[in-house]
Amino acid sequence: MIFRQLFEPVSSTYTYLLGCEETGQAILIDPVLPAWQRDLEVLNLLGLRLAYTLETHIHADHITAARKLKREAGSRIAHPAVDGLACVDLPIEEGKPLALGSIRVDPLFTPGHTDGHHAYLADGRAFTGDALLIDGCGRTDFQNGDAPTLYRSVREKLFALAEDTLVYPAHDYKGRRVSSIGQERTRNPRLGGDRTLSQFVEIMRDLDLAYPTFIDYAVPGNRECGVCPAGVPEDLKQYCEHIGRSFQG
Repeated sequence: MIFRQLFEPVSSTYTYLLGCEETGQAILIDPVLPAWQRDLEVLNLLGLRLAYTLETHIHADHITAARKLKREAGSRIAHPAVDGLACVDLPIEEGKPLALGSIRVDPLFTPGHTDGHHAYLADGRAFTGDALLIDGCGRTDFQNGDAPTLYRSVREKLFALAEDTLVYPAHDYKGRRVSSIGQERTRNPRLGGDRTLSQFVEIMRDLDLAYPTFIDYAVPGNRECGVCPAGVPEDLKQYCEHIGRSFQG
């Protein structure tokens, strides 16, 4: 499998490219609107054609490039079925792998950060979205997030994976690129070791994070698979593509 990790610095988002050497087709996990041209350039350099964009969840801190890439490259939009988005071409569910040539992507339903969040497994890698970050996790105070649910998603599903499974999160704000299930299971300060459910709930309750700056625009835009929604104030029009920093926890 051809693999690339791509970083979008405005929202500190990682996009992941999975390419099939046999068919020349590719998947992009969590593409970001400001970086759509970069993504197509990387695909072209690798001699790949984009077949699918694949989202882990409805994002609150940036606009997805899924619709733009569909228009420019003819790709199909894959997204968790539980969110019920009308713009999706391929609804994704746990237990129903996405196969593309030699690539197999297994969805894992991992709610808690949002109620529709999914992680994805492919070739010894776990693309954990915002459910599990390096030394952290996504916040649980919007989009029907729930701390006990996230605790169970991570501890019972992600931490049940082989310890050498590589962890590739959707965000990192400190320049870190990859971890492992073994490391997060042991050392994650919020969810690792012998951290109890009640301790985790207390940690998440006491984070006192600011309301995400662009959630009121990003969420409706992403419910349309990447549209600048109506009603964005004139002074924020620039953020329809260049979304500002909004830590996810």
